[in-house]
Amino acid sequence: MVDTTTRFFEDLDRRGFEPLLVKTSGTLRFDLHEGPHTTHWLLEIDYGRLRVRQEDGEADTVIGAEPRLFAELVGGEENAIAALLRGDMTVMGDPRLVLQVERVFPGPPDSRGPHHTFSGRGA
Repeated sequence: MVDTTTRFFEDLDRRGFEPLLVKTSGTLRFDLHEGPHTTHWLLEIDYGRLRVRQEDGEADTVIGAEPRLFAELVGGEENAIAALLRGDMTVMGDPRLVLQVERVFPGPPDSRGPHHTFSGRGA
């Protein structure tokens, strides 16, 4: 069974291009820490073109969070900036990339704006 986080990253990779990130270029690594185990996702953005790999590669920005929190972020139940300000999420590197990528996270179900709707259910 594929979890919400995996589906989110697979969806980004399948999408291949994201108009909301057309002015963005850089790499982000998401380090999801659960006890001694860390799962890595690497997102490469080249002016809207997206590539996602599950690996521990070099990145301009590294985001650290617990898997539960990240699942809430991609489920639209939590806000990345709020989690960062509370200290529930860490960022090393270029924080501007976080602000740009946060735009592709779904917002709450009743929100309006440029956020994508991501159901978290398999296709």
